[in-house]
Amino acid sequence: MAELVYPPVIGIFKGLWKSLGLRFRFEGQSHIPIKGPALLAMNHVSYLDFAIAGTALLSSKRLARFMAKREIFDHPIAGPLMRGMKHISVDRNNGGPSFVAALKALEKGEIVGVFPEATISQSFELKEMKTGVVRLAMESGAPVLPTIIWGSQRIWTKRQPRNFTRSNFPITVAIGEPMFFGKDHDPELGLLALKESMAKLLKNVQESYPDSHIGERWAPASLGGTAPTLEMVELEKRRRKDP
Repeated sequence: MAELVYPPVIGIFKGLWKSLGLRFRFEGQSHIPIKGPALLAMNHVSYLDFAIAGTALLSSKRLARFMAKREIFDHPIAGPLMRGMKHISVDRNNGGPSFVAALKALEKGEIVGVFPEATISQSFELKEMKTGVVRLAMESGAPVLPTIIWGSQRIWTKRQPRNFTRSNFPITVAIGEPMFFGKDHDPELGLLALKESMAKLLKNVQESYPDSHIGERWAPASLGGTAPTLEMVELEKRRRKDP
């Protein structure tokens, strides 16, 4: 079936990247299969991560079907675009239908993009992850590509003002070697291995990032930045839930 919505949306984002003067560095693009199914397991640091990860796939002439929260699909403008690009709606209270939809996409030979952390990490460190991406790999036989995005949090992230000025930010997308999980694999052990792979990629990306992290709000405390730690974010969540 012809892609009627995806190409113009790609064009819009290409224009946005150009207007912002972003400097992209893509690593590990050779790991993207030329054809057939795959799962992109991505960290989540900004609202633009899906579009930036999709940009990294363009040289392979592949499109990804991203799994995203249902609220985006309910939006009067974003919703029709998301459905037109055949992305997958996720109801956090009932994940069964989205799991089935992702499996169907993989059976068709699609690349499915997943954020195992589910929500943006305000600490910019890897948070607790969900096993869904591993279970999808076990059920479908598709490889999982550990993927790290870094620098996008400087443009638009949670609880921080957007910066859509021409800032020439460096943005890195690193794609690791494919990981395979058989049907008899333990999902929790698989998730642990995946997180370890993503953590190594993240460390390498951060170490080679051209701009200093010291004193920056977009950088984690472990690198000298001023973002809240994972523990601080969790404490704040608990505080907001208290009566």
